[in-house]
Amino acid sequence: MMSTAVSGKLCSANGKSIPDGIADTARLIVSGIDRPRIVSNITGCLSQFGANIIESQQFSTEAHGGLFFLRIEFHVSCLRMILPELELALTYHANAYGLSWRLVPVADVKRMAIMVSREEHALNELLMRWRSGDFLADISMVISNHPHHGKAVESLGIPYHYIPVTPDTKSAAEDKQLELLSGNVDFVVLARYMQILSPRFVERFPYRIINIHHGLLPAFAGANPYRAAKERGVKLIGATAHYVTSELDAGPIIEQDVTRVDHRHGVAELRRRGSHLERSVLATAVSWHVQDRVIVHGNSTITFTN
Repeated sequence: MMSTAVSGKLCSANGKSIPDGIADTARLIVSGIDRPRIVSNITGCLSQFGANIIESQQFSTEAHGGLFFLRIEFHVSCLRMILPELELALTYHANAYGLSWRLVPVADVKRMAIMVSREEHALNELLMRWRSGDFLADISMVISNHPHHGKAVESLGIPYHYIPVTPDTKSAAEDKQLELLSGNVDFVVLARYMQILSPRFVERFPYRIINIHHGLLPAFAGANPYRAAKERGVKLIGATAHYVTSELDAGPIIEQDVTRVDHRHGVAELRRRGSHLERSVLATAVSWHVQDRVIVHGNSTITFTN
């Protein structure tokens, strides 16, 4: 459990207060082969415990026999007390239909680490939204291969770790990063961290590393996408938030957005306009991940957005 009680109120690990009602709220994520009566059985199971469904979304890949995905957010009195019995009942119903599922108490606030290089716009957006309570998460630490952001981050009470990276020290730097992260965070956000993570790093956080790419994937992957876009004469530029896999810029896409440009805009202007997209797209993807709204399906995602 990643929340604590302070003066009768729930607080996250960094002391930020958790909204009222969260302590007895949970999310149920279900997936499997689609068949009749899955929803009625799952919701019936919840109703037996007096649960009130706050939000429910589902998706099937085919009309008959496709894959089925379900996200339910519900409130039930004394959630922690009844949790073992509820999980046992859900296991029974899930096994009957061959379903995979996970139950996430909302008060178990996810811990994230932010990794960033020199550019600060994506980092600043995440910090601003965190401070304003736009997403319920703990920022456990910020790791950077540049020292520039330390003062601003530490002024918010967030640990800042400067770990320089060179071609000769990359492996040792990752060792230090993983030592800091292991057991202390649930997911990692690359807020314009301009280093390629090794496969061993990615394997430690499967589908739990979110990257913002300054281009509209799958077009213009790799370095300098704005220059490539200018040379190609595109009329739209974009930003893409995706989960990181061992293949560069090829992981499941979470969110994208675009803005229109034309022949008058140079690379610098494309980069300036694109930075606004990067900020919002990354923050949206982090918010959805924190709320368990993203389900990885092959190399794509099901996003139950609100």
